[in-house]
Amino acid sequence: MAAPTTTNCRFRPRPGTDPRAPPVYVTGWRRAGSAAAATLRWPVNRNTMKEAEVRRLLAANLLCVFSVILSAVVPASFWDGFTVFGTHLAWLCICSVCVSTLNIILHLVLKPNLAPKRSSFAHKISRFLKCCIYFFMSCILFHAIIVLYGAPLIESVTETFLFAVLLSTFTTLQCLCMLGPNIQAWIRVFSKNGATSIWESSLQITTMCSILGAWFGAFPIPLDWDRPWQVWPISCSLGATFGYMAGLIIAPLWIHWNRKQLTYKSR
Repeated sequence: MAAPTTTNCRFRPRPGTDPRAPPVYVTGWRRAGSAAAATLRWPVNRNTMKEAEVRRLLAANLLCVFSVILSAVVPASFWDGFTVFGTHLAWLCICSVCVSTLNIILHLVLKPNLAPKRSSFAHKISRFLKCCIYFFMSCILFHAIIVLYGAPLIESVTETFLFAVLLSTFTTLQCLCMLGPNIQAWIRVFSKNGATSIWESSLQITTMCSILGAWFGAFPIPLDWDRPWQVWPISCSLGATFGYMAGLIIAPLWIHWNRKQLTYKSR
């Protein structure tokens, strides 16, 4: 295949070499006196890179969806009488543990952070302890918000707190895995046009879908249908779970559909 020429492409041949040699992309010019030097790089297909990253995101999100499904199916095979409705508190614990474990493993394997920094062992321990404190504070904050929205203050404290843990698992844990205990980075990501990668865009979508799902799940509670799933907090936790799963599926599809319009700026 003939090499592209300078008349029909955006590439320029290396200065002082055969014009038929493989082209390089000119990323910028640097003048030194009367001579002009070019900073040269081999061409990179950014669309291909973005599509590959979207596929990685889709695979990771599908694994998270399967972990939620397995948390409701697998325990029933060795626990007599286990159901999402009948043993709802146990399912909340199992689902939170499964999703948390898988998210941490995926973070360690895929490393979605744009610029990971090497740090000492003491710094890693300090960072881990901060993440644990942030997660516990998130559970307390969600618990308080849920009570302010009408949940029982004294009765069903265990149910409310476990629901808050589930919400923290779907939202705060992902922020800690992706951004670490950095509140400024959290504010940046959830501000307008604040995402700097497709992983942060997915974080925005899944977090909002989880919270909206929990909010919509509260609507059937006051109705006099006398259904087992109207007991607190089954409908809210199921709404948050379905919202989380929907966000995991919607995020890569939305990013793929709008990949040409998405432009991420490094910060």
